[in-house]
Amino acid sequence: MVEDCVFCRIVAGELPANVVYREDGILAFIDIHPAASTHALVIPERHIEDLRHLTDDDAALWLRLTLAAHHVAEELGHPQGYRFFVSVGPGGGQTVPHLHIHVLAGEMRRLPV
Repeated sequence: MVEDCVFCRIVAGELPANVVYREDGILAFIDIHPAASTHALVIPERHIEDLRHLTDDDAALWLRLTLAAHHVAEELGHPQGYRFFVSVGPGGGQTVPHLHIHVLAGEMRRLPV
Protein backbone atom coordinates (compact mmCIF):
# COMPACT_ATOMS: atom_id res chain seq x y z
CA MET A 1 0.00 0.00 0.00
CA VAL A 2 1.15 3.50 -0.82
CA GLU A 3 -0.11 5.80 1.95
CA ASP A 4 -0.89 8.83 -0.22
CA CYS A 5 -2.65 6.78 -2.95
CA VAL A 6 -6.42 7.30 -2.98
CA PHE A 7 -7.07 3.87 -4.48
CA CYS A 8 -4.82 2.11 -1.95
CA ARG A 9 -6.81 3.85 0.77
CA ILE A 10 -10.07 2.59 -0.79
CA VAL A 11 -8.65 -0.96 -0.89
CA ALA A 12 -7.66 -0.63 2.79
CA GLY A 13 -11.17 0.56 3.71
CA GLU A 14 -9.92 3.98 4.82
CA LEU A 15 -12.01 5.79 2.19
CA PRO A 16 -15.55 4.93 1.14
CA ALA A 17 -16.39 3.55 -2.30
CA ASN A 18 -19.43 2.07 -3.99
CA VAL A 19 -17.90 -1.37 -4.56
CA VAL A 20 -19.52 -3.36 -7.37
CA TYR A 21 -17.08 -6.27 -7.63
CA ARG A 22 -14.34 -7.84 -5.57
CA GLU A 23 -12.30 -10.96 -6.02
CA ASP A 24 -8.88 -12.03 -4.83
CA GLY A 25 -6.59 -9.08 -5.57
CA ILE A 26 -9.09 -7.10 -7.68
CA LEU A 27 -11.58 -4.39 -6.74
CA ALA A 28 -14.13 -2.49 -8.84
CA PHE A 29 -16.11 0.54 -7.75
CA ILE A 30 -18.17 3.34 -9.24
CA ASP A 31 -16.20 6.40 -10.38
CA ILE A 32 -17.12 9.48 -8.32
CA HIS A 33 -16.72 11.67 -11.43
CA PRO A 34 -18.63 9.62 -13.99
CA ALA A 35 -18.18 10.29 -17.70
CA ALA A 36 -21.13 8.03 -18.57
CA SER A 37 -24.30 6.76 -16.96
CA THR A 38 -22.27 3.69 -16.02
CA HIS A 39 -18.64 4.38 -15.10
CA ALA A 40 -16.73 1.94 -12.94
CA LEU A 41 -13.03 1.55 -12.19
CA VAL A 42 -11.35 -1.85 -11.97
CA ILE A 43 -8.08 -1.87 -10.04
CA PRO A 44 -5.54 -4.33 -8.70
CA GLU A 45 -5.56 -4.25 -4.92
CA ARG A 46 -1.75 -4.26 -5.01
CA HIS A 47 -0.32 -0.86 -5.86
CA ILE A 48 0.92 -0.75 -9.45
CA GLU A 49 1.42 2.79 -10.72
CA ASP A 50 0.43 2.20 -14.35
CA LEU A 51 0.79 -0.20 -17.28
CA ARG A 52 4.48 0.65 -17.59
CA HIS A 53 5.03 -0.94 -14.18
CA LEU A 54 3.58 -4.33 -15.04
CA THR A 55 6.12 -7.13 -15.33
CA ASP A 56 6.03 -10.48 -17.08
CA ASP A 57 4.95 -11.93 -13.73
CA ASP A 58 1.84 -9.70 -13.86
CA ALA A 59 0.49 -11.15 -17.13
CA ALA A 60 -2.12 -13.27 -15.35
CA LEU A 61 -3.16 -10.29 -13.21
CA TRP A 62 -3.67 -8.13 -16.32
CA LEU A 63 -5.85 -10.84 -17.87
CA ARG A 64 -7.87 -11.12 -14.65
CA LEU A 65 -8.33 -7.31 -14.58
CA THR A 66 -9.68 -7.30 -18.14
CA LEU A 67 -12.01 -10.21 -17.43
CA ALA A 68 -13.21 -8.41 -14.29
CA ALA A 69 -13.91 -5.30 -16.40
CA HIS A 70 -16.06 -7.41 -18.72
CA HIS A 71 -17.88 -8.95 -15.76
CA VAL A 72 -18.52 -5.52 -14.22
CA ALA A 73 -19.99 -4.21 -17.48
CA GLU A 74 -22.34 -7.19 -17.69
CA GLU A 75 -23.33 -7.01 -14.02
CA LEU A 76 -24.11 -3.30 -14.38
CA GLY A 77 -26.49 -4.08 -17.25
CA HIS A 78 -24.41 -3.63 -20.40
CA PRO A 79 -23.79 -7.05 -21.97
CA GLN A 80 -24.45 -5.52 -25.41
CA GLY A 81 -21.33 -3.37 -25.25
CA TYR A 82 -19.21 -0.93 -23.33
CA ARG A 83 -16.06 1.15 -23.55
CA PHE A 84 -12.93 0.18 -21.67
CA PHE A 85 -9.72 2.16 -21.51
CA VAL A 86 -6.58 2.73 -19.48
CA SER A 87 -4.70 6.02 -19.19
CA VAL A 88 -0.95 5.76 -18.69
CA GLY A 89 0.91 8.48 -16.81
CA PRO A 90 0.09 12.17 -16.48
CA GLY A 91 0.82 12.74 -20.17
CA GLY A 92 -1.86 10.16 -20.99
CA GLY A 93 -4.43 11.75 -18.70
CA GLN A 94 -3.95 9.48 -15.69
CA THR A 95 -4.94 11.47 -12.59
CA VAL A 96 -4.57 8.75 -9.94
CA PRO A 97 -1.20 6.97 -10.11
CA HIS A 98 -2.61 3.49 -9.48
CA LEU A 99 -3.36 1.22 -12.44
CA HIS A 100 -7.07 1.26 -13.27
CA ILE A 101 -9.37 0.28 -16.10
CA HIS A 102 -12.28 2.60 -16.85
CA VAL A 103 -15.48 0.74 -17.79
CA LEU A 104 -18.05 3.07 -19.38
CA ALA A 105 -21.46 2.29 -20.85
CA GLY A 106 -24.81 3.86 -21.47
CA GLU A 107 -25.14 7.57 -22.11
CA MET A 108 -21.74 9.21 -22.44
CA ARG A 109 -21.71 12.54 -20.56
CA ARG A 110 -18.26 13.67 -21.61
CA LEU A 111 -15.19 12.14 -23.10
CA PRO A 112 -12.77 11.19 -20.33
CA VAL A 113 -9.29 12.59 -20.61
